[in-house]
Amino acid sequence: MNVSILLDMVVDGMGDRPLLGRKGQTYTASEVSALCDTAAASLTAQDVKALVYLDINGPCFTIALFAAARAGIPLVPLNYRQSTEQMAGLLAKHPGALVITSEQFEATCSAAGLKTVTSDDWLAKLAANPAGSPYVAAEDPAAPAAIIYTSGTTSEPKGVVLRHENLTSYVMGSVEFAGASDSEAALVSVPPYHIAAVANAITNFYAGRRAVVLEQFSGEEWLEVVRSEEITNALVVPTMLARIIDADGDHRVPSLRTLSYGGAAMPRRVIEKALAEWQHVGFVNAYGLTETSSTIAVLGPEDHRAAVDSADQHVRDRLGSAGQVLPTVEIEIRGADGTVLSAGEVGRIWVRGEQVSGEYSGTGSVLDGSGYFDTRDEGYIDADGYLFVGGRADDTIIRGGENIAPAEIEAVLLAHEAVADAVVVGVADIEWGQRLEAVIVRAPNTRIAPDDLREFVRTRLRGSKTPDTIHVWHELPRTETGKLVRRHVLAKLNSTSELSS
Repeated sequence: MNVSILLDMVVDGMGDRPLLGRKGQTYTASEVSALCDTAAASLTAQDVKALVYLDINGPCFTIALFAAARAGIPLVPLNYRQSTEQMAGLLAKHPGALVITSEQFEATCSAAGLKTVTSDDWLAKLAANPAGSPYVAAEDPAAPAAIIYTSGTTSEPKGVVLRHENLTSYVMGSVEFAGASDSEAALVSVPPYHIAAVANAITNFYAGRRAVVLEQFSGEEWLEVVRSEEITNALVVPTMLARIIDADGDHRVPSLRTLSYGGAAMPRRVIEKALAEWQHVGFVNAYGLTETSSTIAVLGPEDHRAAVDSADQHVRDRLGSAGQVLPTVEIEIRGADGTVLSAGEVGRIWVRGEQVSGEYSGTGSVLDGSGYFDTRDEGYIDADGYLFVGGRADDTIIRGGENIAPAEIEAVLLAHEAVADAVVVGVADIEWGQRLEAVIVRAPNTRIAPDDLREFVRTRLRGSKTPDTIHVWHELPRTETGKLVRRHVLAKLNSTSELSS
């Protein structure tokens, strides 16, 4: 099934419903479909090989996604915050593409031999030259619907190939068609080059929920838009929720019903404060990857409330879990030798399902013989079926022959009320191979001495897992979606060490 078929279903069932944009500036499902017909016809006539989106999020992004699907070409959203050199390298991988972008990137695109059009001009041309007849989308479910580049926090970005069958399987397996009322509105705050933006563009349409995009994020602006647009559902990453909770001014969000978060570990202090402040809101933790077409496990509102209210530490600990796996996905926890582990045993997380791509542009599929994908995340499933994600296997620190997961130490650091953010890395050491160094960001209006914080960790973990040194920085290097860029932390620590030696 082509992703465009989902748009056709929405037009048939909810054609006159406003589903895209802010109040007074909305597009109905039928209007979006008409623009996509015109766009698909134009893209085909020009023999465009891919539709690259190099701009901030907005209504144009959703239209571009469905238009590319109709034309049978992939949408390629690129990170507009990357360096000119990185951008040029990725553009060069897509000859024959049309780039929807802003004026500031036109020269870079032209240098790569690609045609460009600004978002405003593209939409204006589509509206001024309607196709006049429906464009019949290609029917190949195995064709690429999107190529999304990974964030590159631990290595060079890789282009994840998501085929129509992957995305449609995810949507139809996790979202009820027309399940939203005509008063519901969703606020999306993630950039267009993130899998959550692609998935939400489709799922909100499929559910019949008006989608509103926050182009430039701040805690204060987010709160204002939630109130003015009467937002009922919202999506954020943990760093955003922290800024929202700590924002000055009015925190009231009377219309908000559901707040989903994911993309990185959520500090316990932040989620507990949010739960206490917005008791009427249902919180959802969604765990997934680009390679899995977004979410594969969910910790729902009732799980959040039960964890906060329970006196049982086992139940309270679920607040730090990714929840339970979607029924359309299979998960195995495997040991280093490939053996499937039992409940409670820590190993690598492997996933299988129709929504799982596990395929990279230029590399091909990396699924194993049974169709499972290695997430490269470590974790375990408890006896009640809750998935706990411990961090990337690539982040493992080897100190004196002992494998240490930095996520475990970071969780302890973040449990201290004076710590707003934390990261632990392994720095080269002659005696131990690697030594543990931590960097923290202090919570507002707090103070904590590094030695006192080391003692706090030592009382909760054994000495070999206590950081040798704890540094205090104003902020940690994170992507716009909240992921730590550990290699930047390590580079800065190594640079500081060299300067002081």
